[in-house]
Amino acid sequence: MSSVNKTSSLILGIALVLGLSSLGWFLSNAAIKYKEYERTVTVKGLAEREFTADVVIWPIQFTLASNNLQALYNDVDANTNTIISFLTKLGIKRADVTISAPAITDKSAQQYGSNERAEFRYTAVQTVTVYSDAIDTVRQVMGQLSELGKQGIVLTGNNYAAQPEYLFTRLNEVKPQMIEEATRKAREVAEKFAQDSDSTLGKIRKASQGQFSISARDNNNPQIKNVRVVSTIEYYLSD
Repeated sequence: MSSVNKTSSLILGIALVLGLSSLGWFLSNAAIKYKEYERTVTVKGLAEREFTADVVIWPIQFTLASNNLQALYNDVDANTNTIISFLTKLGIKRADVTISAPAITDKSAQQYGSNERAEFRYTAVQTVTVYSDAIDTVRQVMGQLSELGKQGIVLTGNNYAAQPEYLFTRLNEVKPQMIEEATRKAREVAEKFAQDSDSTLGKIRKASQGQFSISARDNNNPQIKNVRVVSTIEYYLSD
């Protein structure tokens, strides 16, 4: 082999070694940087506030029994009118009161061969519902419901269908402020973690907003609603 060919081969070999070394250095450096960027911390931020419900749904339910179906319907109408008069006299708007069709049960058709005869053949369950945004007025009227009992109306207030329900319908109005608060609290936690670990808090890598939940503050005050949301945010960390 000529000296020229030997020199060319030597130069090519040296260049190849230098090129592979440089490539290794660049790949190693890139891997280190990538690994640094992958250092993250995931934190949660909670926003929680109390609001008064703005709508109440109050079903007033009563029962009647009779052996005469026509008389039973007449009594249902009379009791319904008494309840409506009671409600409107105490400040509830007539437009906020709705009346459902009475549920009539014929007990003679439900004995299934039993020889025991019911005292009353027919029973009726009627519901008068108040749907109102006048929360305070409706709650005051609730406290005077015993007056209907004194007038001979048998109320069924122990079953689930007759329990008042309070709604908070202004969630969209408070969402932006609560999300901002939850995000701010999450960042405060992340900054404290970064400080304790001698790191610098970077940009957000990933974030998810939890679902808003609305619940009664306690059993004695169902009209006061507890609204909460938890935001989960992942931040980059660097030295």
